[in-house]
Amino acid sequence: MTITQLHYVLAVAEHQNFTKAAEKCFVTQPTLSMQIQKLEDQLNILIFDRSKKPIELTDVGKKIVHQAKNIVNEADRIKDIVDQQKGFIGGEFKLGIIPTVMPTLLPMFLKTFIKKYPKVKLKIEELTTEEIISRINDGHLDAAIAATPLENEDIKERVLFYEPFVGYIPSHHRLSEKSKIDISDLDIDDMLLLEDGHCFRDGVINLCKSFKNNDEDHFQLESGSIEMLVKLSNEGLGMTLLPYLHTLDIKESERHNLHNFNEPSPAREVSIIYHKSELKMQITEALQDVISGIIRGAIAFQDVKIISPLPK
Repeated sequence: MTITQLHYVLAVAEHQNFTKAAEKCFVTQPTLSMQIQKLEDQLNILIFDRSKKPIELTDVGKKIVHQAKNIVNEADRIKDIVDQQKGFIGGEFKLGIIPTVMPTLLPMFLKTFIKKYPKVKLKIEELTTEEIISRINDGHLDAAIAATPLENEDIKERVLFYEPFVGYIPSHHRLSEKSKIDISDLDIDDMLLLEDGHCFRDGVINLCKSFKNNDEDHFQLESGSIEMLVKLSNEGLGMTLLPYLHTLDIKESERHNLHNFNEPSPAREVSIIYHKSELKMQITEALQDVISGIIRGAIAFQDVKIISPLPK
């Protein structure tokens, strides 16, 4: 049994096709098939059910793939140890970013980071906080950018910035005449929220304390994107809260709907997070330095009150 064979098995399990897996591994399809066949013969079992279209894992194959992921990840860590010792900043780096941060933050730092660290191959995925935690713990992500604190003993956090909340309040709303708003002004009954699963939604609900003691059914709209919340708000269906960086893309004709909070302004803490045993720290630190440097020019310092992303 070799690490190469396990790589081939994982590729077929992912693509459910020998030809596509071979392309992913940069080998010919006969070579990949032969190596997997040799492994199956050695173990005297079938990893894949080739009679199915697409190809499926057998029951024992599922267990082998689970273990193979752990073995391959641990083998890859040997190179990470060497790179860390040499101070080399390069290689593949898998980064997750939560949906309410990715569309605003990624365009701000990606080009600068690639130019400064051309040997790093970033693989970026948009994932929920729950998916990020799972993948970090499984070794399938090197780091992530998420709202914190997460209160997870296996995950380390390095704060990148504090992002204030801003009210988006349409004309004729009960708060539209106020130049600045207070947390006490918020009411969950006329608040447009993101769908369940977004940590920003949980932060907003934590602000609306009346929600805790309110068991009645009320009209409430939820959406999968912040952009849609703004559109619904413009239709007079309620107000919403936006992370500050999202307000930078608001149309000039809609900017009068933005209302800052009186200080201390509610804000979320955004951090780069990674497993406590992570070895690619040189890349993590490089990301932290680039993002922190760029964000200082985008968010002016103000007195803020950090709102937990975790539901209370």
